[in-house]
Amino acid sequence: MKRAIRYLRFSNLGQSNGSIERQEMYTDQYIQYNNITLVDTFIDRGHSAKIFDRPDFMKLQAFIKKHQNDVDYLIVDQLDRFSRDAGEAMTLVKNLQRQHSIQIVSVTEGIVFDYDTPGSYFRTGLQLLLAEEDNINRSIKIRGGNYTARAKEGRFMSNLPPFGYKKVGEGKARTLVIDGIQAKVVLFIYESYLKDMPLKTIKEEVRAMGFDRGGNMAVERVLSNPAYAGMVKAKPFKEYPGGLFPARHEPLIDMTTWNIVQNKLQKPDRSKKSLDDEIPLRGILKCHCGQPLSGAPSRGKAGNWYYYYKCKHSRHNNISALKAHDQLLQICQLMSLSSNQIDQVKKTAENSLKEKFKENQVLVAEKKAEIERVQEKLFAVEEKWISNQITRETYSRWYSNYNSEIYSLKASVERLSRDPSEGYKLIAQHIGKLTDMEHVYVSSDTLAKRELISLVFDSNLYYKNGIYRTPTIVPVLHVTN
Repeated sequence: MKRAIRYLRFSNLGQSNGSIERQEMYTDQYIQYNNITLVDTFIDRGHSAKIFDRPDFMKLQAFIKKHQNDVDYLIVDQLDRFSRDAGEAMTLVKNLQRQHSIQIVSVTEGIVFDYDTPGSYFRTGLQLLLAEEDNINRSIKIRGGNYTARAKEGRFMSNLPPFGYKKVGEGKARTLVIDGIQAKVVLFIYESYLKDMPLKTIKEEVRAMGFDRGGNMAVERVLSNPAYAGMVKAKPFKEYPGGLFPARHEPLIDMTTWNIVQNKLQKPDRSKKSLDDEIPLRGILKCHCGQPLSGAPSRGKAGNWYYYYKCKHSRHNNISALKAHDQLLQICQLMSLSSNQIDQVKKTAENSLKEKFKENQVLVAEKKAEIERVQEKLFAVEEKWISNQITRETYSRWYSNYNSEIYSLKASVERLSRDPSEGYKLIAQHIGKLTDMEHVYVSSDTLAKRELISLVFDSNLYYKNGIYRTPTIVPVLHVTN
């Protein structure tokens, strides 16, 4: 009597039960009809046939090496279940016969691979090539559909929406919409990173604000995700180029800001930064090409030293520091606010603090109610464990999950419950300085000047055609005349 081992593979876990029963039925009928004894069965679930590095397949190979004298056949439902790489599969099935005297049997295709029989060798190779071709065609369809959805339709295709968004709609109508609370966290990440806040500090702050994405690089992934700039990334497909394409969802940040962040992520400035009072805008002011301007002195014909801001591209900006500073002071004068504007700003700021505190109180109540609900779930898990309804492993997993959720909610409650009185004090102490922005700038030290310019212009101040330009500015300092 011949002896055989059976190998089953299922790439789709959702349909594996019915497939297992059907394949086992085919194999059982074949075994019974051919008077074969089944020695063992090996099953791989959810692993691609394009590779042989599959858990149960590796166990199968170890079993064959150990029991090769007790096995005559390796039975598979069909050859493409065994492998979709024709070259590697042919080598493997040939070696099974030559080294271990074991033949491959494809039940549904009626093939018994025999390397010494030309017709059998040809049929086996043909079936494996057809399986590989089918895999290639399927891959082309998937990649083509993915490219169309991303590049032409602007659809965000990943299952998990980016933090700051939520998915709405079904099928092709599904899109991303902004989640107001989470969006504030995303904006904080970008603004803080552009202000050179250390990533470690940003991560600590946003965790307290409710940022719940796992992994050490979660914040870096937010900073590098083009979805926040209203773009989706598509891989090249045939003659169509890959790259970033406009998405159908609303952006959270402008494209200029996103590009500046990408430059900073890809080319971190590791050089030692030295402050020079003569050129405080060095590295802060940008060229129209987006590169930060460097600064250095140059000796004139009379032997005097003059300072300049320069772009690394020789034909771009080369600006006299004296001219640049005079122009900046004129801008500061224009940004100065009148007494009436100061009163209005103060009133608006105080009202905003008041409204924000009210909103926070509502959120605090919601968070506390959520804490109670999670605690009830935690108590229920404890009761099930005590009454032996669940294993210790299950209990430990849910206990950890619920405790983490409670910790996060309590951190949010603490943050949202902060007294706004400190904010009122800061407003009263500093609001009057906005009447003379030139004095604010001139009286500041070099470090403070740099911080002021970065803050007022959102790190987007650049120089083009002899004048300053910026796509963004703190709203309260917009020129009104």
